[in-house]
Amino acid sequence: MNRIISTTSLLLTALVGYLLYSSVYIVSEVEQVIITQFGKPVGEPVTEAGLKLKLPFIQVVNAIDKRVLEWDGNPSDMPTKDKLYISVDLFARWRITDPLQYFLRLRDERSAQSRLDDILGSETRNAVAKHELIEIIRTTKDRVPQRDALLSGGERAQDTSTWVAIQKGRKQVEAEIFAAAADKVRVFGIELLDIRFKRINYNESVRPKIYDRMISERRQIAERFLSEGNGEAARIRGDRVRDLNKIQSEAYRQVEEIRGLADAKATEIYARAYNQSPESVAFYEFTRSLQAYQAVIGQNTTLVLSTDSELFKYLQGITPEGPGAAENAQVALP
Repeated sequence: MNRIISTTSLLLTALVGYLLYSSVYIVSEVEQVIITQFGKPVGEPVTEAGLKLKLPFIQVVNAIDKRVLEWDGNPSDMPTKDKLYISVDLFARWRITDPLQYFLRLRDERSAQSRLDDILGSETRNAVAKHELIEIIRTTKDRVPQRDALLSGGERAQDTSTWVAIQKGRKQVEAEIFAAAADKVRVFGIELLDIRFKRINYNESVRPKIYDRMISERRQIAERFLSEGNGEAARIRGDRVRDLNKIQSEAYRQVEEIRGLADAKATEIYARAYNQSPESVAFYEFTRSLQAYQAVIGQNTTLVLSTDSELFKYLQGITPEGPGAAENAQVALP
């Protein structure tokens, strides 16, 4: 009899302990709880941490994470506004702000991740299709071209390149995706915290064509620089020839001026030297006539002079020397 009583007591104790264990649950600081009865939520969500009570057996504890969660989408190919196919890899951060709505619509995190794939992927496609590639790649629209520090002021002022106009930039495109997706995920009790492009790359099928086009564009830019350089070189050569001619003409003018002054000075000296007496004047006339004879009379020269010519008076009485000299040197008188 005592054995039966002790056994019954143990069973009752175990049953009471199990009932107590089934009626108590713990809510962690990083989670919130939805209590369901026969599969339907009952009461308000439990968001405060601590030891809580529920009905045993018929009520079930459904824990929902309260921390910031990660969504990392798979890279997907999509076209831009300028018809370039790119592979976009996106990531986002989100958290559950309305656990009851979240539980009724999605139940678990796996379903939430799947719905985020659909919504964020769709909004990303819409945003990428409305913008050109440069808008998605560049961070901001306020770009300042870098200039080499060795360039002069005039060279820096020259517009040596053409920049593609950017209206928004990558941050604005991310903000558009965030604004559109945040409204759609809010109905699931989810708050979207942030969204960012992780990687943007060309599609494998179009990448060789893109690289070829980039090479072609760079060659066009190089050809333009080369053409501008050749034009500048031609201008420099023309300026050099012009400056050289100017320098030579100035030098020739100065030489002629110096030569004229020297001749005038020499003439003045000769005039003072030969005008000192009648004999010096006659000697000067004689030497100048000899210089004139040397300049105008050659081996086979024939002169036609009048008898009163100044050049003829010193030739009177001159007899040519050597055989045949008289025939070679002829002076005809009118």
